[in-house]
Amino acid sequence: MVEVSQADYEYFNGAARKVATESSVLVSSSPYLNDPQLRALIAQEMLRRNGADLPNTAFIPEVAQLLHNIEDLPTILALFATEKARLPAFKAWLEGRRVSNLRAPEVEHCKPGTLGHVIHDFLAHSGYSNDLFFQGMSVDSDFTFYLKERAYTHDLEHILTGFETNHAGEIALLAANSRAYYRYFRPELASFFNRVPAYLKAKTLMKDTLYYPQAAAVHFDAEDIGAAQGRAWKMPLMMLPWRDLIDEPIEEIRQAYGVTNPPPSGDWAWTTAAAEDPREPQPATSRAAAE
Repeated sequence: MVEVSQADYEYFNGAARKVATESSVLVSSSPYLNDPQLRALIAQEMLRRNGADLPNTAFIPEVAQLLHNIEDLPTILALFATEKARLPAFKAWLEGRRVSNLRAPEVEHCKPGTLGHVIHDFLAHSGYSNDLFFQGMSVDSDFTFYLKERAYTHDLEHILTGFETNHAGEIALLAANSRAYYRYFRPELASFFNRVPAYLKAKTLMKDTLYYPQAAAVHFDAEDIGAAQGRAWKMPLMMLPWRDLIDEPIEEIRQAYGVTNPPPSGDWAWTTAAAEDPREPQPATSRAAAE
């Protein structure tokens, strides 16, 4: 039997001190820990299996909403304003409000080898919708534009990076975006952008390690590949003028924006099945475990 020794407790917890409180409920200095729904959901999602009774994406909207509820919105909006003043491209992107909610008929004309051709194939045959979050939200401010455009560009980023919509591809794209955020923006705004992705990364790593060793083995490779690519991006890919690029060769776009070394198509196709319990064949719209 494995047993942690008293010496271990003393070494790691020796400086801990008890803080008295008169509160009749659980309370801490963290607003996140103080939220009982968030505590319960994160504990559940970190420790549950990716069973066949639930989609792997279950409870992402609930966790995202709880995280947003805790945000200090005036502070976030002030961060947007500060970065707009510092970064002309960020200002132009926000104020342009050109949403990338591309539909299959809009890119049906695009020639093979172009970004639009690949987008058309994806939209026409994958069963996915690129309106995957904050559905119905009106774009009437910098903040709401960011929220909607970030959702619209998610699958476009999968296409451009070569990180396909499978378990390892999601991990790689999360890693790439997190590196790009912190290289481009000041840490305070980058951390806001990284809130939900950090949750997705944490729960995915925990479950891979606990239950899915083959997925855990590729997890770190995907993290490394995504991180290397994200560090090379000229800017976070959410800010690309996607509508202007649909007729451009995808390889030229990659070269222009620093999208380096996309993995060969299909290399990670096996990883979603490796990161979940066995199940009956799923419809095409089933999302990967890391989302």
